[in-house]
Order: sequence, then structure tokens, then C-alpha cells
Amino acid sequence: MNIQNLRDAALSVMPDQTKSAREWLHVLAKYRDPDPTRSTFELLVTLIPFVAIWAAAVWVLPYSVIAALVLAAVNGLFLVRMFCIQHDCGHASFFANRRVSDWVGRCLGVFTLTPYHVWRRQHSIHHSASGNLDMRGIGDVTTLTVDEYLARGSFGRFMYRVYRSPFTLFLLGPAYIFLLQNRVPFGLMKSGASFWVSAMGTNLMLAVGVATLVYFAGWAPLLLVALPTWIVAASAGVWLFYVQHQFEDTHWRKAEEWQLHEAALEGSSHYVLPKPLQWLSANIGIHHVHHLYSRIPFYRLTEVIKDHPVLAECQRMTVRESIACARLHLWDESQKKLLSFRSAHAMYLPA
Repeated sequence: MNIQNLRDAALSVMPDQTKSAREWLHVLAKYRDPDPTRSTFELLVTLIPFVAIWAAAVWVLPYSVIAALVLAAVNGLFLVRMFCIQHDCGHASFFANRRVSDWVGRCLGVFTLTPYHVWRRQHSIHHSASGNLDMRGIGDVTTLTVDEYLARGSFGRFMYRVYRSPFTLFLLGPAYIFLLQNRVPFGLMKSGASFWVSAMGTNLMLAVGVATLVYFAGWAPLLLVALPTWIVAASAGVWLFYVQHQFEDTHWRKAEEWQLHEAALEGSSHYVLPKPLQWLSANIGIHHVHHLYSRIPFYRLTEVIKDHPVLAECQRMTVRESIACARLHLWDESQKKLLSFRSAHAMYLPA
């Protein structure tokens, strides 16, 4: 459902819900205050199971590699939740005290292989430019317009097809980003020493942790528990990020037509997950509300869509529907929607 449909639907629900994206900000402001007790609870119910499952996987490894791998995969989902909490810390929405949020985020960044200060800046750029065709490149999935794709030569088109393949986007790419790319302040290397301090500090703590694990338990736990956990978390996290912005009727506009709040609401999906996955992903599927008002703690996002049913229907996408998003690759500026390579070729390169 796009912005116009959102307004039309609201007319049949409640008159006071016929609001523009900007007007929704005043409604959402009342949900922004975090509860320190609730935040602490959410942190503990994530960290304690994560550590327990990790320990169980290491313990069972000498007896059953398969059991250890299964536990590692499950723990990857808890690591996704840790990343989502780190994400809230970066938005200063997890604790009211910014210093506390930042230190929690830095510590979690060691587990998630993500330098907190670097990621926070990249993600801020993503929020400030999401859907702006003239500001692509940092914190987003590379997306070409149909015209840009057709203007490329054969090799350029081939490389873009390789990049947009499921194998690259959801397996090879996530592993590369979190295991390798995050070791340096990618995209911010010339933007100040603080980003290097963040990256190198995270690397140092990560190296100490890995060395300690190998020293006391050997290489097997690193390769058969830690590494699968990281890979599952990276792939799941990138998939979530992908479907939250790469759906058919998403929002991309040239800078002169782009508007921050409409792009936030219309260019982000409401990804409806089964309750266990919704919990493990810390309600990140309610992404349109998050993008419109990023200071809302993740555990209050469900309050928003409960109190405002019209928002619950905006860009609603089920798991089954989301699978089709993996086949969308090119933004058609004339139709204002994402197309598959096949559709683009049929429309613009007729035989």
C-alpha cells in the first residue's frame, strides 16, 4: 500500500488518521521514550540465551558436529537480535542516556563483528538518504535504474547480475561484509580518526576473544560454532534489510522530487513474520514506522501498529510474498517500481 492508498484507507477508518507522512511524526512522538527496566530486560533475555547456547554448542561439539552446527545456526538468530539492539543503541532509542546506549552498542559490536561508531554513521547516512537516487552508495543495497543498466556494456551488466544474484546477496556478500569489510571503516576512511579507532578497537577485542577461544578450546569451536553463528546471522540480517527496502512498490526518486518523510514511510516495508521470528528480529519488520521515527524503541513498535491499524496495513508483506523480492533487480523510473531482469528486457529490449 503506497502513501495515497494509506490516506484512502484511513478515510474509512478514522478521520484523525488521514495524515501525511510528516503529520505522523507528531503522533509517533509519544512512543519515543524508552523504559530502562524494559531495555535492560530485553538485553538480558538476549545475551543469556546466546551465551548458554554458545556454551552448549561448544560442549556438544566433541560428541556431535551436526548438533553443534544446529545450535550455532539457532544462535545466529539470537545474534541477529543482538544486532537489532545495537541498532537501537545507534539511534539513541534503547536507553535515554546516550552514553549508556553507546557503550552497550560498542560491546555488542564485538559480538556482531560491527564497529559501532562506523556503523552508526553509515546507518545515519542510510536513514537520511533512503530512496534518494542521487545519494546511493553507503548503507544500501546497490540498485541500478533500468536506464543505468541498459547503458552498461555486456560485462557491466554481467557483473551487476552477479551482484544481484541470491548467492552473492544473501551468502557471499554478507560473509564478506561482516568478516572482512567491517575490519576497516569502509566508506569513512578519510572522515576522521574516530572511525579508525572504532574499527581497530573492535578488531582488537575480537582478536582477544578469538585467541582466548582457540587457546582454551582449539580451532574446532571457532570454525564449527563461532563461524557458522556469524554466517547465519549475517545472511539473515542482510535478508531482513533487503526485503525492508527492495520490494516492488518501494520508493526511489531523484533528489528534486525526494522528500525525507514520504521516502521513509513509503520506501520501507511492514514485514509480517511469525511471532518467534518477530521476537528474534526485535520487531525490525515494522520498518516503515522505524524509518519514519527512528527514536522509537523496538519494543514499542508493536504499540504503534496496535494503536494505529492503518499503519499496520501500510506496505504489509508476508514471508511468502517476500520471496518474490529476490527476483527484483532494477528500478523503473517511468513506472516507479522495481522490475526483474526478465521484465526489464521484455519491456525495453524487445526481440
